[in-house]
Amino acid sequence: MKPLSIEIDKEATSNNRSILIIGMLFFIFGFVTWLNAVLIPYLKIACELNNFESYLVAFAFYISYLVMAIPSAVVLKLTGFKKGMSAGLIVMAVGAAIFVPAAMTRIYSLFLLGLFIQGTGLAILQTASNPYITILGRPESAAKRISIMGICNKVAGAIAPIVLGAIALKDTDVLTQRLSKMDIGQQGAALDALAARVIVPYTVMVLVLIFLAVIVHFSGLPEIDTDKEDEITAVANLDKTSVLQFPHLLLGVLAVFLYVGVEVMAGDTIISYAAWQGIALSKAKFFTSCTLVGMIAGYLVGIICIPKYLSSEKAMKLFSILGAFFTLFATLSTGYLSVFFIALLGFANSLIWPAIWPLALSGLGRFTKEGSSLLIMGIAGGALLPLLYGAIADRFTPQHGYWIMIPAYIFIWYYAFLGHKRR
Repeated sequence: MKPLSIEIDKEATSNNRSILIIGMLFFIFGFVTWLNAVLIPYLKIACELNNFESYLVAFAFYISYLVMAIPSAVVLKLTGFKKGMSAGLIVMAVGAAIFVPAAMTRIYSLFLLGLFIQGTGLAILQTASNPYITILGRPESAAKRISIMGICNKVAGAIAPIVLGAIALKDTDVLTQRLSKMDIGQQGAALDALAARVIVPYTVMVLVLIFLAVIVHFSGLPEIDTDKEDEITAVANLDKTSVLQFPHLLLGVLAVFLYVGVEVMAGDTIISYAAWQGIALSKAKFFTSCTLVGMIAGYLVGIICIPKYLSSEKAMKLFSILGAFFTLFATLSTGYLSVFFIALLGFANSLIWPAIWPLALSGLGRFTKEGSSLLIMGIAGGALLPLLYGAIADRFTPQHGYWIMIPAYIFIWYYAFLGHKRR
């Protein structure tokens, strides 16, 4: 019989290896997701769009989570977590490949199709990886593990806009000034050359995603049986026949919907908002990375403080209130100061997502996969709230659009205070 300490060491080593692999996947999530912050102003110029049309980039990407979350859960039931993650990476590669013909033809709908398919692959990955990292260890430290994943995600997210921005938005301030002086033929040629800038980076992305899919497929990631329940959970869920019978989960889905909406608004609108405030795109293209650096700082606070000094609920209460105040200050100030408060929303948003998942999945037992897919559907908030913001920006001003974030943060505070206790 092997000593207990050896068994524990082996389990810890296996968990650490699994966390490393999942961290790599979260890095990919962040890199692909936060490219949208550059694609919105880039495609607005290249495809000659207004604000509302440009925010269809976020809509096409995030609406896939709503449409594909339930099919993703079905895929995971058939394949298990590991093969499902590998399949998600392949789907993402297909979406990235569509950017090549889209750039060659400058057809906006093709770009949107590519983004939708990328989002579909991410829906599969997120449906698998978020509950996986939540369950992989002690429940009370789940928010800490998700915070570590968040750092992987946001480090990639901070890098992505800088990399793509340096390629896609290079000299666009000069280009936009010259376009008005060109005839139609010259404009078309200049915009075709601008659209072609994304061909090489997205071709490289296709190759990287396929390579990672192979690595994950042959990795040693253990399968986790989420259909098993401990005795207490099994007794509590004895009369449950549907995942819809958990009020705290349904309120959690709404909290995710609103949270992702405000997170995407903060990261994806800040470049265009800074330009509206009179800041050159050559400087504004770095502001999404500032937002994500703020999120990384918040995740570090979570790793240090949760659960030793702060519970998930307390962190969520505190940071949602910060979000409401930062939004208010952004709408009441101008110039760099206003943009600075939008960037600070990254810090405010950081510990909300890590707190929602363990609170919403608590006690689901055999309904965990279905619960996870519902939470993933909530990511559609990233599709609808930025689109609403774009409509308000066209009707009034980009600054007025940020008012919709305040009630969202207030509901998130309610979920942390009372909503997650509803049984």
